[in-house]
Amino acid sequence: MTYQTASENFAARIPARGMSITSAPFMTARVGLSQLVTMFKAVGGAIIRASEASSRVGRVEALQAKSDVELADLGIKREDIVYHVFKDLYYV
Repeated sequence: MTYQTASENFAARIPARGMSITSAPFMTARVGLSQLVTMFKAVGGAIIRASEASSRVGRVEALQAKSDVELADLGIKREDIVYHVFKDLYYV
């Protein structure tokens, strides 16, 4: 009669750190959290860009509502209003 060691009795092995017990491609907690953070950053960035665009459009509309004399006092030509408001975003 032969005796087996404890490790020979079990075919399953303890997985290494970060490895799954099964061969199925399960998401680890760290990867899932990373993807969740990336998603929230993308949504937050979109909300910020939308609010900035809305405030800039309001600024353009306010300047367009001014008379040519008021615009001249500000040093802005009517055709340059959009450029003036968005000049920090676009190089033309």
